[in-house]
Amino acid sequence: MTAPTETAPTEPAPVSPQRRNLIFVAVVLGMLLAALDQTIVATALPTVVADLGGAGHQSWVVTSYLLASTIVTAVVGKIGDLFGRKTVFAAAIVFFLGGSVLCGISSSMTMLVGSRALQGIGGGAIMVTATALIGEVIPLRDRGRYQGALGAVFGVTTVVGPLLGGYFTDHLSWRWAFWINVPIAVVVFAVAIAAIPALGQRSRPAIDYAGIVLIGLGASGLTLATSWGGSTYAWSSPMIIGLFVGSVVAVAAFVRVELRAAEPILPIRLFASPVFTVCCVLSFIVGFAMLGALTFLPTFMQFVDGVSATESGLRTLPMVAGLLLTSMGSGVLVSRTGRYKIFPVAGTAVMVLGFVLLSRMDATTPLPLQSGYLFVLGAGIGLCMQVLVLIVQSTASFADLGVATSGVTFFRTIGSSFGAAIFGSLFANFLDDRVVAALAASGAPPQAAQSPQVLHELPAQVAAPIVAAYSDSLGLVFLCAAPVAAVGFLVALTLKEVPLREMEAGAAVDMGEGFG
Repeated sequence: MTAPTETAPTEPAPVSPQRRNLIFVAVVLGMLLAALDQTIVATALPTVVADLGGAGHQSWVVTSYLLASTIVTAVVGKIGDLFGRKTVFAAAIVFFLGGSVLCGISSSMTMLVGSRALQGIGGGAIMVTATALIGEVIPLRDRGRYQGALGAVFGVTTVVGPLLGGYFTDHLSWRWAFWINVPIAVVVFAVAIAAIPALGQRSRPAIDYAGIVLIGLGASGLTLATSWGGSTYAWSSPMIIGLFVGSVVAVAAFVRVELRAAEPILPIRLFASPVFTVCCVLSFIVGFAMLGALTFLPTFMQFVDGVSATESGLRTLPMVAGLLLTSMGSGVLVSRTGRYKIFPVAGTAVMVLGFVLLSRMDATTPLPLQSGYLFVLGAGIGLCMQVLVLIVQSTASFADLGVATSGVTFFRTIGSSFGAAIFGSLFANFLDDRVVAALAASGAPPQAAQSPQVLHELPAQVAAPIVAAYSDSLGLVFLCAAPVAAVGFLVALTLKEVPLREMEAGAAVDMGEGFG
């Protein structure tokens, strides 16, 4: 197939290290906003429902953000390639800011759900474009530590989000979970307009409308099927089966369209590269295991350890420390040595160990030992999560920078949706099998199995069977995550190591200190 004629990306003036760091501040703050809003609402939801009503739409406050973000993740990289990363990043901030304001003034659950979808469009676009911007303005020798820092931000927000959501709900108002975004978004927008170079624009872009619609339908079907399966609908229900079948048909049609499109949203030829393909598979597995299992850590700490929601967040800080250390360290080492295979191989192996260790925790596990287990898991995640993006960006051609970044991020997002849904279904089944017997043995009221506060107000001997039911059920969930990570280890062994290269000569730009 003959490639379409296109103009070369517009080259900006050389970017000084000071300007580069200013761009990075905007990128990090943007990433912080987008990642935070995936988790900040969870602890506020009961209060939101009490205030606005519409309990039947409660799950949609989370699902609408996830759905919009997933769809945009699949297409925004190519849009950035066509129109320029600066334009897309600024537009994403505007969408996110508008969604945040509308969430803050929402007077009904329907309005809140719609506003969250608008936020999701901005959030998904911010996350992909921020990552692609690092590949665009940072030299390869420095890119690793910058990408590592972005990965660390993503990990930190899994802890900080619920903490902030709970704090705002308890001490101010749930609306502050959205108002807090406004001043940060204004600063990010101003810095982005002033500092980000207009690189990557092309004349007369050909937009792949059919590809956008089909990947949107496929991603929507998969996200809804995994969000509703096992909770709103049974996995074997016609609705869930229909969503999966419809998604497969949409994805198959998408592949057919992309093979013929002049400017495909996700060029199928990228999958001819074994490095890109393996990185996408690994991203899916890491997303599946990471967010799928980590969702249940606060549940373990509140029901089994008997700590508050705020303290459960603080207790996960060792995991964040491990993620920060290895995410940034591995990025620096990849940039300096050009060797990358060892990191996803080691990372997935350490993740297997971390999940096995978590599965051994119970109510008698000392806090220092529990912290050590969490540090091990965080270190494993950090070794491979953001390195995969760095590998893809450094092996793809400059013209494919955005779509390659979109591809690997999209697979991680879909993996996270699958993991959260499947592990959630497993947990519900494990707990249902145990909690009825535990309630009968303890004589505790049914509310004790639903509220950690009620449970730990009971005498220790009465609460013990229910605590054990939660401990055993969550231990099995963590243990089920271990073979998923083990599959990732086997896939990582097949990763081909090729020399990392800078941007193609025709598009390379000296961004300050030069490429050493």
